[in-house]
Amino acid sequence: MTARSPSSDAARHLLPPGEKENSAVGFGGETSTTSPSPLVGEGARRVGEGVRTSSARLKSFSRSMRKNPTEAEATLWRLLRDRRFVGHKFRRQVPIGPYIADFVCYTPKLVVELDGSQHAESESDQKRDAELQRRGFQIIRVWNNDLNQRQDSVLDAIWHALQVEDHQ
Repeated sequence: MTARSPSSDAARHLLPPGEKENSAVGFGGETSTTSPSPLVGEGARRVGEGVRTSSARLKSFSRSMRKNPTEAEATLWRLLRDRRFVGHKFRRQVPIGPYIADFVCYTPKLVVELDGSQHAESESDQKRDAELQRRGFQIIRVWNNDLNQRQDSVLDAIWHALQVEDHQ
């Protein structure tokens, strides 16, 4: 007698007695050569197997965005990272729901978005902001050229937003 692994012929060992042969007898006595349902051990997918979910795609995309920041994102990250900004912890390129936020401080629920000219009066940005606000976040939008030309003013605006949130 040879030893068989527990998973060998998994679909057949789950069938009721009498149905483990290669052919099965149907209701009218006819012989059938069909295999059992794929949900009986073969073909069923496990959670997270094969199909990428939208959250997995967002995580992958946010990871690539962190590796390839824009010049403005790199500048602001140097100022905010490692609790350098008034001791608040910021994270960058964070998936929140179906969106990716540029910079997030979770303690006061503040999102800082750096925008270029392509974001001027964008309807998708308005929908995005509404969703983030629905989730309890305050959003500050900063133009890239403001960060480059008036860095102190941008940092003041972020500081004030953190103070307002801390006192609520």
